[in-house]
Amino acid sequence: MLASAGMLCLLAYPAQAQPTATDQTRPTQNPDAAPVEPIISDEEFDASIPPIDESAPLGSVQAWEADADRRAASTGRDASVSAEPTTTEQSEDNGLPAPPELDKELDRPLTPLNAFDVETFDESQYTEADEGPAPSLRYSYKIEGLSALDGAGPVLPVDGGDIVSQFKSLSALEDGDGKADNGAMINARLEEDQKLLVDILSSQGFFDATVRGSLELPEQDSKGPITVILQATPGPRYHLGEIRFDATPVQPEDLITRAFRPRSGDPIVAERILGAEANIAVTLPENGYPFVNVGQRDIVLDPETEAGDYTLPITPGPRSSFGDIVVEGEKPVFEADHIQKIARFRKGELYDSRKIDDLRQALIATGLLSVGSVTPRPSGEPAGDGTDYATLIVNQEAGPARTLAAQAGYGTGQGVKVEGSWTHRNMFPPEGALIVQGTAGTLEQGLGVSFRRSNAGKRDRSVELGIDARHSNFDAFEAFTGRLYGRIAYESTPIWQKRLTYNFGFELLGSNEQDYNFDAGELRRRTYYVAALPGQVTLDTSNSLLDPTRGFRISAWLSPEASLGSGAQTYARALLEGTGYYPVSDGFVLAGRARVGMIGGAAREQIAPSRRFYGGGGGSVRGFGYQELGPKDPDARPIGGRSLVEAAAEVRYRFGDYGIVGFIDGGQVYTSQVPRFDDWRFGVGIGGRFYTNFGPMRLDVATPINRQPGESRISVYVSIGQAF
Repeated sequence: MLASAGMLCLLAYPAQAQPTATDQTRPTQNPDAAPVEPIISDEEFDASIPPIDESAPLGSVQAWEADADRRAASTGRDASVSAEPTTTEQSEDNGLPAPPELDKELDRPLTPLNAFDVETFDESQYTEADEGPAPSLRYSYKIEGLSALDGAGPVLPVDGGDIVSQFKSLSALEDGDGKADNGAMINARLEEDQKLLVDILSSQGFFDATVRGSLELPEQDSKGPITVILQATPGPRYHLGEIRFDATPVQPEDLITRAFRPRSGDPIVAERILGAEANIAVTLPENGYPFVNVGQRDIVLDPETEAGDYTLPITPGPRSSFGDIVVEGEKPVFEADHIQKIARFRKGELYDSRKIDDLRQALIATGLLSVGSVTPRPSGEPAGDGTDYATLIVNQEAGPARTLAAQAGYGTGQGVKVEGSWTHRNMFPPEGALIVQGTAGTLEQGLGVSFRRSNAGKRDRSVELGIDARHSNFDAFEAFTGRLYGRIAYESTPIWQKRLTYNFGFELLGSNEQDYNFDAGELRRRTYYVAALPGQVTLDTSNSLLDPTRGFRISAWLSPEASLGSGAQTYARALLEGTGYYPVSDGFVLAGRARVGMIGGAAREQIAPSRRFYGGGGGSVRGFGYQELGPKDPDARPIGGRSLVEAAAEVRYRFGDYGIVGFIDGGQVYTSQVPRFDDWRFGVGIGGRFYTNFGPMRLDVATPINRQPGESRISVYVSIGQAF
């Protein structure tokens, strides 16, 4: 049965009409049929031909024309009108055929045109406006014979939704909105929808279905629409009879039967049958059969039992294991040994197409390939355990290796900040990137260069080494800082979000900073030299990196540090943060965050201002300026602390590419080593979101509760990504 556009179909035929290899569509001669008698015999045909004297001399053209003139004179015709001889007479003088007898009317002259009574056509009196609008017919349609529509009895037990719903989504009558230019158009739509409804019924197992179409005209004086009627007779619903797979044995033995979900007695539904066949084509390559070939099904219907025996030919091919990686393509980016590091399988493991798909995506995710494909090829080489090696052909086409990127943001107390970077992702192959990045802002400027090796010795592991210089001029402190750093990380990417990630490394920095000296009662500058060994571990069960709507994250960060500048100091900074997301309904998400930080081992004054804790800002407590929360000097400038607590709650609503967020944030910074959890400050606000393919753009506006002197009434934050 052939289905219309958007429909799935099966090929089935009755058992008594089963085609064979000798079936032909052209007619054949029946050897037992009686011979056909000719209309006339050969003798009669020969006798009817006029005799020709072949020995007579051939006359000249002049003699033939003279004979024609003589015959024309005897009949009163002009020889110039027709001087052709007939085929049944010959000239007595020259033996040529006599001229044919023609109708005398042909010799009469034509009537002059001016003799006709013709009315001149005045084009100016004929305009398109006189035609008026083209007549339009209105119609409605209804389907009879389906209980799902007329309510007579139970709804037809169909799979994939109501038959009428499927019909309406594809119907030409439905698409016409009840209007047509003429009756022929209505009739054409009717014929098309008759076939469509038969196809839909057939796809649900009603192979004997018929649909009769008719038109019901309105009463003569009525201006009502034409009614189009589709009278359906579904007939019996066929079910699966015997199910057989024509295939060589596979391992495990039930691999094919488990992949084919329909069972004997189930209705023959096209979508389920085709889905089950596709599942076989997917399941076998996932279990060691990369070269499987699923043939054309055969369903033989038996009208007496209303069942169809199903046969599917399958060629599994050799059971295979992963073999060698072979690189092809002009100027390949990666060699086979680096591709093997990226792959999540090793040579000799049982072939699994899911791991091949994973490798293909990983190669594309490097950003160095415009085209990348991984294709298995039989090698014929035994791998043991009854399998053969499947050689993996990796075809590569290099893409652009250089990238320019930029982002901008604004925050109260932080000012405007623009960050940009230039990256050559394969300056030091394989995947050795050189990154130059800069920051330009009203309160912060910086420049840095770093080297990063991706997939360094292991999939998804990166090694980074960099140096940068930065100037910061915030209310809390002013600093000129130079830094050398290195880091090894196993992190999530936009393509692969990992459940467990980590990073660890080192920092060596020198920083000249301005701080308020309470003993001297003035601002003083001091140079600090700091060595740190930061590390972080994160557990992430959320469903998105930039816009999570469910799950949670827990992150622990620890940085043991040694400082010179006010005497040798050894201390440790630690942060523990948790976030959670819960979808209340479509579009509504509740989100929450909590953070606790502590610094132990040194007094606040002995810690560089840039290494202390601060609160306030778009990523902290909204409603307050950047680093505005916490203890202050006599001039109301923040001085930072050794501990902090923060909490936030949001209600997020998304509609299309836009969203609205209501939030309340709270927190405080303390000079004590352990947070006291008192004297909390709160801010409330509302935000807007514009969702893009790389994450939401964020605009938040907040105000502090119980605002204190010197605090802004309104704070604004613009950035990319959710607040948490």
